[in-house]
Amino acid sequence: MKNTPFTQKHIELGAKMAEFAGYNMPISYTSINEEHNTVRKNAGVFDVSHMGEFILKGDKALDLIQRVTSNDASKLTDGKAQYSCLPNDNGGIVDDLLVYCVETNKTYMLVVNASNIEKDWNWISKHNTEGVEMHNISDKTGLLAVQGPKAVQYMQQLTDMDITNLKYYTFVKGKFAGVDNVIVSATGYTGAGGVEIYFEDKDNNAETIWNKIFEVGTPNGLKPIGLAARDTLRLEMGFALYGNDIDDTTSPLEAGLGWITKFTKDFTARPILEKQKAEGLKNKLVGIEMIDKGIPRHHYKVQDASGKEIGYVTSGTQSPSLGKAIGMCYVTKENATEGTEVMVMVRDKALKAKVVKVPFE
Repeated sequence: MKNTPFTQKHIELGAKMAEFAGYNMPISYTSINEEHNTVRKNAGVFDVSHMGEFILKGDKALDLIQRVTSNDASKLTDGKAQYSCLPNDNGGIVDDLLVYCVETNKTYMLVVNASNIEKDWNWISKHNTEGVEMHNISDKTGLLAVQGPKAVQYMQQLTDMDITNLKYYTFVKGKFAGVDNVIVSATGYTGAGGVEIYFEDKDNNAETIWNKIFEVGTPNGLKPIGLAARDTLRLEMGFALYGNDIDDTTSPLEAGLGWITKFTKDFTARPILEKQKAEGLKNKLVGIEMIDKGIPRHHYKVQDASGKEIGYVTSGTQSPSLGKAIGMCYVTKENATEGTEVMVMVRDKALKAKVVKVPFE
């Protein structure tokens, strides 16, 4: 298992550790509910240094990004970021990712899922036919996500950069906690507000940034948060998790990612996805709320009222904020309308649920 720059910190703090995407990661420090509510009401710090980062440079960098991603990166200017995905040749998803524009038409940073670093690197490299300079900086990049309604207020104390007015999907680069060349962005995965802090893992930067964050945050109730609460937080927002809700076999259109699938440019599998859109989607990723008592879990089958199988659960949990069982699942389009009753097969029992809009409320 790989370590992040903060693995020892998590162990010292008594975190429950487990393997995630090949890394030794903190799953929880206290309880999932407590950590979840800390982020929703105050602020918490996630170590997400396991995520992958690639730098693409040169006159053809944007062209390469345009060909391999579904969103339109030509809209990006310095300091802006966008959510996108890498479609595969069959119209499935190699990965979902963030594209950061460091210098318009010249330099970009791609942030990819930890489990897909090698796969994504190979995929993009295969399409790099025009000599774009590529650097995989994943192993030397530290990343902390400070999330929650009070996060920005605490973090502003550590920098002269204006992060208080940082708009969603923008970033700044400068000195943070005394460390130079730090990227602070607002692209959070919790729906609770906050920032992400990217820095080069050298010269004791990780130790410095971690200590400074908790120096200003701890007196105000800021706490370290594990990956389990990150999952419940993103699920309440209806955000997709690669490997659960989207993967190599799922269509971005069926996954509700039509908004990042732009047919105004050429990209991998564009004809397949255009055809899907023209013919109409067969399945759709929807939110569900349990009516009967039970929790929908990954891969549980979903049936209609007559007992016919119509889909499967991709993610599910007992929502700490809402106090009810929620999930996401692919169902046939006829059963995807809000309010439709479906049956989730929980240990061979058909339990009633209904389709609801996301974010869950």
